[in-house]
Formats: sequence, C-alpha cells, structure tokens
Amino acid sequence: MSDSWPVGALDPLIEALQTCYIPDHSPPDIAGLVADRRLGRMAIVSSFGTESAVLLHLMSRARPDADVLFLDTLKHFPETHSYVDEIATRLSLNLRVICPDPALLADEDPDDMLWENHPDGCCRIRKVIPLQDALDGYDSWVSGQKRYQSVARAAVPLIERDGIKIKLNPLALWTAADISRYFTDHNLPPHPLVAQGFPSIGCAPCSRAVRPGEDPRAGRWAHTPEKTECGIHLGPDGRFRRG
Repeated sequence: MSDSWPVGALDPLIEALQTCYIPDHSPPDIAGLVADRRLGRMAIVSSFGTESAVLLHLMSRARPDADVLFLDTLKHFPETHSYVDEIATRLSLNLRVICPDPALLADEDPDDMLWENHPDGCCRIRKVIPLQDALDGYDSWVSGQKRYQSVARAAVPLIERDGIKIKLNPLALWTAADISRYFTDHNLPPHPLVAQGFPSIGCAPCSRAVRPGEDPRAGRWAHTPEKTECGIHLGPDGRFRRG
C-alpha cells in the first residue's frame, strides 16, 4: 500500500472499496469489505468495553488472521481484564496487549494523577502514543465506532483514512437494537459492569455508571464534561500527536 496521502486527496482504494461493498440503496457487504486483501495487514483495535464482543465476534469470522490490539492503560477495571481473557479465549483471538512506556509514565505522570488534572495528556501517553507505535507495520485498522453512540460520532463513515492507513468502522450504521440482537443471537457474554449501569466503559478513574435518561457516554470523563473522546480517532489527513 502507499506510504503517503493520495495525490490531490483522491483515494482510488477507498473509492474501489465503496463501489464493491457499499452500493447505493443496498445494505453494505461488511463481511466482504473486511476480508478484502487490498486492505493489507489489518489490526482490530478494541477496548473490550460493553459492545466490543459484537465487533470481535464478527471479525473473528470474517478476518480471523487479523491481530486484536488491546490498549492496557494500566487504569482499567479488574472486570475489564477478566473480560479480555474471557472473550479472547472464547473467540480464539490473536490478542496483542499494548502498554504505555514506563519511562514516559514516570516522566509525565509521576504521581499517577494525570487523569484528574490533565485527562487529554493522560490519554495521550496511555492510549494515543502506544497505539501509534503498535500500528506500525499495519496497513489498515478496524474500530467499533457507531453513529448512534454520540453526537460527535453521528457522521462516522464505514471507510476512511486515518493518516496514511485505511480505517474501517464496520458497525458505523448499527443501532443499539442491532447490537443487542447480535449479543442474543450469538450468545455473547456481556461485560460484567453492564449490570452495574455502565453502558460505556473506559479507564476506572474516568468512567462511572450513568443515570436514567443520560447519554450512554455520559459516564466517560464526567469530571471533565468538555472531553468526549480519548483522541485515538483521527481525521482523514490527521496524524497522532505526541506533544
């Protein structure tokens, strides 16, 4: 695959994939899309959150050779670690656990409280930079973003550019009912914290249960209302920022 942004912002690969798998007025062929070998070496990035089992199950069937990257921020709930083990074993995933650089943590978060004082900085050193490094060598990657999750994700495309890589969002058009139905149809186990009122789960210090009527992601970074994303999802010409 190309190592630079397509000339003139034209993207023949995305156009070809859209023509093949996302026809007008017809349901998209997601299984065909993720299995297309023009996507090269592929990684699936998963938080192993409340809805992650759906994407992981779908991908384990359509692209079983793809690596699954789990960003272990060292701040996850114990229940999340147990869920990682359960789902990875059940689906026979090619799991890679990605951790932040200990030297960087010691330098930028010596008191282990960056999450409270500078959550963007905490996400940067625990998620953004480790993911950037982990994605070296991959041509494409897959995320579980969905349009219904939040206003910020309302226009998530099925195929996009993320820096020089192709990024797929196979579940972008799915609804909450679709997710629930897939869990039931395939007898997938829920994340243990779902029963405690967590519809969205990230790191333990920055996640809480939601109240009736709240947005499903209202429990994420509730102490910093202006923050809605961790920063790993870039625009089409974006690059990860280390500074």
